[in-house]
Amino acid sequence: MEQSQIVSFLWGVADLVRDTFKRGKYQDIILPLTVLRRLDWVLADTKERVLAKQAELSAKKLENLDAQLRRASGYAFYNTSRYDFDRLLADAPHLAANLRNYIAGFSANMREVLERFDFDNTIAKLDEAGLLFQVLERFKAVDLHPDRVDNATMGTIFEELIRKFNEALNENPGEHFTPRDVVHLMVDLMLAGDEAAMQQQGVVRSVYDPCCGTGGMLMLTKEHVTVGITEKGALIQPPINPTAELHLFGQEVNPETWAVCKSDLFMKDPTGRDADRIEYGSTLSNDKHRGMGFDYLIANPPYGKDWKRDERDVRAEHDRGRAGRFGPGVPRISDGQLLFLLHMLAHMKAPADGGSRMAIIMNGSPLFTGDATSGESEIRRYVLEHDLLDTLIALPEQLFYNTGIATYVWIVTNRKPAAHRGTVQLVDASGFWVDMDRSRGDKRRRIPLERARDILALVSARRDGDTRAVHRDGKPEDVVVSRVFPTRHFGYRKVTIERPLRLNFQASPERLQRLETERAFEALAHSKKRGDAKALEEAAGRELQQQIRAMLADLPAALVTDRAEFEAMLSAAARTHRLKLAAPIRKAIQSALGERDPQAAICRDENGFPEPDPALRDTESVPLALGDDPADDDRVPASVRGYFEREVLPHVPDAWIDTARRDAADGLVGLVGYEINFNRWFYRYTPPRPLGEIEGEIRGLEADIVRMLAEVTGGFGER
Repeated sequence: MEQSQIVSFLWGVADLVRDTFKRGKYQDIILPLTVLRRLDWVLADTKERVLAKQAELSAKKLENLDAQLRRASGYAFYNTSRYDFDRLLADAPHLAANLRNYIAGFSANMREVLERFDFDNTIAKLDEAGLLFQVLERFKAVDLHPDRVDNATMGTIFEELIRKFNEALNENPGEHFTPRDVVHLMVDLMLAGDEAAMQQQGVVRSVYDPCCGTGGMLMLTKEHVTVGITEKGALIQPPINPTAELHLFGQEVNPETWAVCKSDLFMKDPTGRDADRIEYGSTLSNDKHRGMGFDYLIANPPYGKDWKRDERDVRAEHDRGRAGRFGPGVPRISDGQLLFLLHMLAHMKAPADGGSRMAIIMNGSPLFTGDATSGESEIRRYVLEHDLLDTLIALPEQLFYNTGIATYVWIVTNRKPAAHRGTVQLVDASGFWVDMDRSRGDKRRRIPLERARDILALVSARRDGDTRAVHRDGKPEDVVVSRVFPTRHFGYRKVTIERPLRLNFQASPERLQRLETERAFEALAHSKKRGDAKALEEAAGRELQQQIRAMLADLPAALVTDRAEFEAMLSAAARTHRLKLAAPIRKAIQSALGERDPQAAICRDENGFPEPDPALRDTESVPLALGDDPADDDRVPASVRGYFEREVLPHVPDAWIDTARRDAADGLVGLVGYEINFNRWFYRYTPPRPLGEIEGEIRGLEADIVRMLAEVTGGFGER
């Protein structure tokens, strides 16, 4: 059977169990049995040899048979049960017990994998429902022998099944695997420039995926290097070095996908080393590869998924600063993509040890979400100021099975070539796609090999202003698709601009009435005491309120446009009425009787400096200077001062820069932030259609409506 036929055949098991199991439980049956059937086929050729070797060694009363049984099976795992699928079905009355015996016969490393499926529970439910024999009989009919279904195809079958499970549940299949066309591109981008080094004799490299899912990214990376890319059995891209030794490492939090990944690697690598290095658990809170550095790192972290379950451990590591993985910052709790980026940075090899290259795909949020000093901005700042971001590629929309949103591949490295240092390349590959023959979920487009090679050519050339022909409104058009900028190009200083507070005051009836709702004034008539003391204090407060009302009634009714003059009038009135106004009451009176007035005198503090008006406070984002940017005595950089004098003062001459708000890292005025607004650098203006054309279209629509109404009216008339 073809790959798609196998997937459909296995998925057809749902028809057998749909009356007994809910849709959400289909994967509990299909996934573990697919793994078991594949294992059964893989071990079929050496099954008798393993049983004979076990009998021989047991007769000699030897212990620790594991190594010899592995050699007998030809893999890093084996099965010592006398059962296989044929023998299981031959004894239908005892099928459940025999199936458990069969699973228990696997070596300890494979039993650990199978236990993650919690399959024993499923066996009991199938047996109780009288479905166990029918389900196993169906699985027996599918030929998954490695001679007929190679490892690459089997990996795709696993991924297709998981995609169908999640589509059925309306969940996010993008958390588990990435479309192959995207993975191929990411791998090529990650390895770009390293081909010569990878072709050396005896080369050994390590590859790591911190959220490896079913292991597709790791396995395709290894295949790119040692096997090449095949399509329908034909080699379409040769291997880089068939003798290269790639060691795979990964971690996965989902038990089912971890089990699929681990079992698949056990079957692909007879040594079992790659499978042994796939760890289970949350990468963010429990890093199972702590302290290790890798040559290559690749990942597709889940988009927009919160990290609440890991929050305590993540924040603890952040508090450790540079000693922890998350020292540069933590993003908002609702999206953990940038945490995976930081985690991967922590697992890069030091440049002195050869350094590392990373390919990570994320949606647009990590590019611009978060203002200056936010966790997201501080992470971007760390990446850019340490010159780690090499290239950023915008991919087409509608590439993924679960979402049509825009995605971006970040190529991050701590061993940039000399010509790349201090710069970042942006590549707009959003038009590099073709339609799929048949949509699959939200995936309606794919990146063909020739367009992927064109993206690689753009990255390799690294020229600012490179153009390509893309289709726009059905017509080919040459557009700029490559830009190269200095890293500081994406930075800015968020500067606070203040304007003076200007108030007028008047003891008008309307403003006097506002005093009644001022908190400090209302509080005079309320007491926290109890009993008689409470009554006495509240009575005294009401009396004071009345005295204040009488005092204010004696103030002149004229409008006062200088706060200092009004304060003098208020003090004089208080002395006349023999009242001592506490500071909160004085502020309440000023708040009630005062109103903002752009023509009034500036309000000044006790030192004579203008007092800022919070309502007029504004901020300006000033681009970071690309060269020297000396600061004045107030620690204001020349770029900020120049921007202020050029862009602000001509419009608001009374404004000033708040020099107290300074960046914690460099001590200069203005909070430094970083964002990468991708669309800004590739925006293409589309002129509106001529008014005459639009008007003609409207008239045509009106004529059509009139004609249809006439037809309807005529129809009723004939009746």
